[in-house]
Amino acid sequence: MAEISFGPFTLDPASNRLLRDGVELRMRPQAFQALRTLADHGGRAVDYDRLIADAWAGTSVSRHTVDVTIAEVRKILQDCGSWIRRQPKGGYSLLIPKSDTLIRLGWHFLNQRSREGFERAIECFEHAATEAPRDHRAFEGQSAAYLMLASFGTRAGRDIYPRFKENHRRAVDLVGLTPELRCNYAHGLHLYERRLDEAAAEFEQTIADKPALAVAHVRQTLLNVTRGDLDAALDSVGRARTADPLLPLTAATEVSVRLWRREFDVALSLGAQAIQLHPYLLLARAFYGTALEYSGQLDAALEQYRVGVVISQGLSWLRASEGVCLTKLDRDKEARAILRDLLVRRKSEYVDSYGVARLHLALGNVDDAFRELERAIDESVGGLYSLGVDPLADGFRRDRRFARLLKAYLTPVTY
Repeated sequence: MAEISFGPFTLDPASNRLLRDGVELRMRPQAFQALRTLADHGGRAVDYDRLIADAWAGTSVSRHTVDVTIAEVRKILQDCGSWIRRQPKGGYSLLIPKSDTLIRLGWHFLNQRSREGFERAIECFEHAATEAPRDHRAFEGQSAAYLMLASFGTRAGRDIYPRFKENHRRAVDLVGLTPELRCNYAHGLHLYERRLDEAAAEFEQTIADKPALAVAHVRQTLLNVTRGDLDAALDSVGRARTADPLLPLTAATEVSVRLWRREFDVALSLGAQAIQLHPYLLLARAFYGTALEYSGQLDAALEQYRVGVVISQGLSWLRASEGVCLTKLDRDKEARAILRDLLVRRKSEYVDSYGVARLHLALGNVDDAFRELERAIDESVGGLYSLGVDPLADGFRRDRRFARLLKAYLTPVTY
């Protein structure tokens, strides 16, 4: 018997289980069968006789019993309970709102991890919120999209984080602080408010509530990196792999942790595996490129950066990585052309200041590099979380100004 999916739910007739986002919801057999019958009919009305025949196997029960059972199902579906409608001529139907399609489409675009994908995802979630203002998933989707916009370097964290907080608050008001919403909150506390102790406590609670939430372990890894505890980072990324070995972010994060530990041979091996498993994951391309670069395989690294630029539709920090690699190949003229292009783009769109800083430094423009690094800290650029340990920042560490800027980055801010 095939599973039936609708909204965030999956009905498994073989085991008589209802799952919401992979988590089982307990319900009586009659309630399960009644919901299955409604789902089987794809929005068409189901009369009392059919519900009694399916859910009670023909045993004679009153219409009141059916009504009570349907009320029980609505309660189990929580914020989606209103999708079950009573029909004027008797019976019920399960009507999936247009917002559900928009939400699914929004997550599809969001998972593309590109500038256009993020923007289209936000449009879908905004339309879904208009269609169904009581569906928390529309606001959760918007908040996640804004968080990713900043985390992937397509917008400044300083500018976008307040939008994350507003939509996150609206989602929590509707459904409470679920593990997923708590995980997003902790990630925001870490990357944009730099309240590391509070973020750590929220991640611990998230993982206690839902140990199998792999993305929580991934994000806890990034927090451990910011704290400079690379042994803890290695442990937490290991837990992420155990929770979900095929999660793309886990593969990319494993590569990055090995990079930050200066274990370049291991990073190379893991990077090649990550590309095989997830060829369109730009973070895997970027980290694998860095592993190649620091292993002396500059032409291969340049190829990975360029593929990443194509996948991400020209993401500025990846373009800057390409430029830095060109300088190591003694192709400064091409690197300077990339720098000029990024500075021109800045006049009409957001350009990641940390990427520009690294490219300036590679070209020998040290004062310009530190001005851009200071700007990146002021803008709360998402990629700065590894500033204290990343090999890409080694050139900055040799300058006495770096310690002051690192201290500034690690100072909490309020939005």
